[in-house]
Amino acid sequence: MRLPRPCALPTQPTTRAGLEAIGITPAMLRTQLQAGRLLRVRTGVFVAASGCPTDPAGLHLLRARAEQVVHPDSVISHGSAAVAHGLPHPGLGAWWDHSVTVTRAAGARPRTADAVHHRAALPARQLSRDEQGYRLTSPARTAVDLAASLPMPEALAVLDAAARMICASLVSRPRRQDYRNPRLVEAARAALADAAVTVRCGRLNAVIALVEPARESVIESLSAGHFERAGLPRPSVQEPVRTAAGVFFPDFVWRERRLIGEADGAVKYLDQAAMVAEKEREQALRDAGWQIVRWLGKEIMARPDAVVGRVARALDAT
Repeated sequence: MRLPRPCALPTQPTTRAGLEAIGITPAMLRTQLQAGRLLRVRTGVFVAASGCPTDPAGLHLLRARAEQVVHPDSVISHGSAAVAHGLPHPGLGAWWDHSVTVTRAAGARPRTADAVHHRAALPARQLSRDEQGYRLTSPARTAVDLAASLPMPEALAVLDAAARMICASLVSRPRRQDYRNPRLVEAARAALADAAVTVRCGRLNAVIALVEPARESVIESLSAGHFERAGLPRPSVQEPVRTAAGVFFPDFVWRERRLIGEADGAVKYLDQAAMVAEKEREQALRDAGWQIVRWLGKEIMARPDAVVGRVARALDAT
């Protein structure tokens, strides 16, 4: 007697209709759910337990993909697309802590039972696909969608990160100097400006003009945004500074004032060797006639006025 061949459970979000198409009956569905071999991702969408990620970013993306399965005309966007692209969050939270978000073409009826739905134009040039083939907004469009509702420093942080991704995508093996290449910088800004036109957010034009892909972290971008808003002299970014000990690339350089600014993240110096190397680097810069002002990432996030004041006093003293 031939035994019935077991159905392979889907490792990607699948609707009830999709399950029935591969031979899973309603009774089998109930059995698989009770056994824990099949999981409900959202109303009417299921996935094999073996295909369910355990990390918060992966779980968020699974729910976003499930939303797209139910609404095939939708595109994963905003914070959900930021999770897919790896765009950093400009604050102390994470994009996966926010609601799943998709965008549908103008005229589509928004639904909000399982996710936030936006209505907006979706030009093909502003779309991409993730590694599983699901449609999502491009890094430029994603950053603009998010920046449109953020204060200037936070908006700049998201736009800078997207611009860095765009620059990296335009060369085979990105190097430090590529992020300062005027042609690549302009291409990144142009992609952001194009997205800003699509979402009709002219306010972002002034912020996009400040975008620098050479900024390597959120805290550098936040710092630049707060300096700009406070009216401080605009520094150069990652500009090479030559010393007797070699060439260094400080976060911020006010060359006419002979002042260097360094934004230190919490994980910048995890071991003793790195800390010693930084001390040697700082001393070499001081020996070359540079003054240095430092601040922590948590300071620029929690007490930006204190950082701005510290930098302003350092500028006045030079």
